[in-house]
Amino acid sequence: MAQPDPTHVPRLAHEVPAGTKESSLTLERGLSLLQAVADAESEAPTISDLAARIGVSRAAVYRLLGPLQSRGLVRREGSRVRLGLGVLWLAGRVLPQLRVACTPALRALAEKVGATAHLTVADGSEAQAVAVVEPSWTSYHVSYRVGTRHPIQRGAAGRAVDLPAGAPRWISSSGDLQQGAFGVAAPVRGVPGLRASVGVVALQPLVADEIGPMVVETAEAVAEALR
Repeated sequence: MAQPDPTHVPRLAHEVPAGTKESSLTLERGLSLLQAVADAESEAPTISDLAARIGVSRAAVYRLLGPLQSRGLVRREGSRVRLGLGVLWLAGRVLPQLRVACTPALRALAEKVGATAHLTVADGSEAQAVAVVEPSWTSYHVSYRVGTRHPIQRGAAGRAVDLPAGAPRWISSSGDLQQGAFGVAAPVRGVPGLRASVGVVALQPLVADEIGPMVVETAEAVAEALR
């Protein structure tokens, strides 16, 4: 029978190899660098600016830029760094994935309420419908086109996006965007970088005290699907 090696120290299940820790740190710094480039609203930051912002040396910034440049996520103009066109490609993949993730919850809401359910996302000062599900059993309902935009201050869906914590959990509206249309919406909370709401819209009055909790529950389910 083989004898145990007295010099061997078994690794505990929760111990993380040193290489994994280093890779995680490199990834974190790379993401911080990309965020720092994105946060520059006017003049593109320099290598020195980026080093100061993320707390690393200029040499480290050059190393971190390599993989980001190769994927088109950033581009260099001399000593300055800007976002690359690869970011547009990534952004273009966001909405389809949002639709896939939120559709089951929206479908359940539309069928339960008998009204058109939608996910609305803020885009600057506008609100855009990015996913819409119509109920299957109603005689008539609102036909709401994906991509529809309206001012974020109008309609339940727009105003719910930035509903502050401590405010009512949902918002209702009547005729704000279309005469004779009624809406109830609630914010999607807890998803970093996302300002959005879930709502329903119908051509008959909605009892907000009955529909509101269902919309809130769906907004929570959408948030969970997107985390």
